[in-house]
Amino acid sequence: MIQMQLRSIFPALLSLALSLMLAGCIKANKDSKASSSAEAQTQSSPVGSPLTGFAKDLQYVRNGQYTYVWVFARKDSKPLDKDDANFLRTNAPQVVDWVTTDEGKKVIGGTNFNLEEGNLALLKKRFMVEDYSKK
Repeated sequence: MIQMQLRSIFPALLSLALSLMLAGCIKANKDSKASSSAEAQTQSSPVGSPLTGFAKDLQYVRNGQYTYVWVFARKDSKPLDKDDANFLRTNAPQVVDWVTTDEGKKVIGGTNFNLEEGNLALLKKRFMVEDYSKK
């Protein structure tokens, strides 16, 4: 009796397995064609390299839609330390977003306050200061 049930189920299982394999082959063939055409499009049109390091961090701050973007670095080109960070936060409290970049040697600040109306002169005595604001 079990043999009879297996004999009747076997063709159905075999048919199902073959159908699934055939469907997989058809899908793989379509994926292969799509992949080939995508590779051809990629090769024909140059794509800009993704931003890294300073450029990526600068873009992150700019995406904050700040009116002013300032970059601060020590005059001796060494990494910023805790005292430097405290000095910046104390003397530029209007800066909303600080991002450390270039292996800790620079910090990018984003604000809607013009630091020239604040303590920028004091900050310039201790740091190299660059204005990256979109004017």
